[in-house]
Amino acid sequence: MSPSGPTDLPPLPGARFAGLLSAAKALQPKTVALRRELHRHPEQGLQLPKTQAAIERALDGLPLELTRGKSTTALTAVLRGSRPGASVLLRGDMDALPLTEDTGLEYASEVEGTMHACGHDTHVAMLASAARLLSDRVEDLAGSVVFMFQPGEEGYHGARHMIHEGVLDAAGEQVSAAFALHTYANAESGRILTRHGPVLASADSFLVRVTGRGGHGSAPHQALDPIPAAAEMVGALQTMITRRVSVFDPAVLSVTRISAGTTTNIIPETAELEGTIRTLSERTRALVREELPKVCESIGAAHGCRVLVDIEPGYPVTANDPAKADLVNSLAEEVLGVQYVQPMLEPLMGAEDFSYVLQRVPGAFAFIGACPPGTSLDDVAPNHSNRVRYDEDAMANGVALYAAFALAHLGG
Repeated sequence: MSPSGPTDLPPLPGARFAGLLSAAKALQPKTVALRRELHRHPEQGLQLPKTQAAIERALDGLPLELTRGKSTTALTAVLRGSRPGASVLLRGDMDALPLTEDTGLEYASEVEGTMHACGHDTHVAMLASAARLLSDRVEDLAGSVVFMFQPGEEGYHGARHMIHEGVLDAAGEQVSAAFALHTYANAESGRILTRHGPVLASADSFLVRVTGRGGHGSAPHQALDPIPAAAEMVGALQTMITRRVSVFDPAVLSVTRISAGTTTNIIPETAELEGTIRTLSERTRALVREELPKVCESIGAAHGCRVLVDIEPGYPVTANDPAKADLVNSLAEEVLGVQYVQPMLEPLMGAEDFSYVLQRVPGAFAFIGACPPGTSLDDVAPNHSNRVRYDEDAMANGVALYAAFALAHLGG
């Protein structure tokens, strides 16, 4: 294990989970092999045929009921226990990002412009090994485990596709609990981080189109310049956030693109603003989506310009059930050791489509640290960087925690 990763301190005793971490470590060669295969051959979006095939090969021979997605290359695997009972869902997302890798790893991406820069390859590998581990303990299960291998998390609403196609009922009844892990480069290897309530933000995007009247740059009085109106909107939107949104239920609004004009002596007819809105509650999300058009349209009217505002809904807030978050922490203490539980004091303003699952099922979303050995947290390349690297040793902790969550619900 790496210096920044798991130590030799023994985990807390627990008969339910005796040998679970040891079994996960024994599966590490298979976990690493699948992760590296996926890392070499990343795919983006909802159609990931090579990834789906690799998962099917990894699960071959296990007592699982496999179902392929209809509209996507999703894969659902159901493990039925030796006795009837409830069902639990475990999720691993599959898709990569539009980046060209620059890590120097021997198993770096072989696909130009595509890279597993958010750890989804590790998620799939951990989930597949958890399926293998639980298959060896099927006699301990009273109920079913649904393994959700999901494409299209990176902005494609893949979870929603799988929900519409019945993943929550894959075992014959709606799952009663759900859990997902996400690898995180900015935490010490093997550490588990989660919290009550919001873990990640909602994410909506907006486009504001300001239309005036073009003309010569030397005679702005003969035109209707949309650029001053658009520029005024940028500052006014930030003021709106600070004056209309409570600091105790915050929002982040960022204008990330401004576009107007073609050359130095032409006043353009149109200008555009584009950006993102992040909130930690549906109430504040609705407020910002209501106020943004008002601000932009009023400023446009003051300048004599027409304004069109389009807000594209993104992922909802990812909010944990408090009891399930507490369970994840207690399981991490029992299976991994108390030193692997790291308090998560604040949510992150990123977004996740596991939020769709948590809207329907009590569950938890947690991060697992994977800062590589010899790298400080201050210097590590973060998720979504084309230089991000993960400590593969951390995956054994993830495999064990996935399995423990299922056994905690179905081990009666």
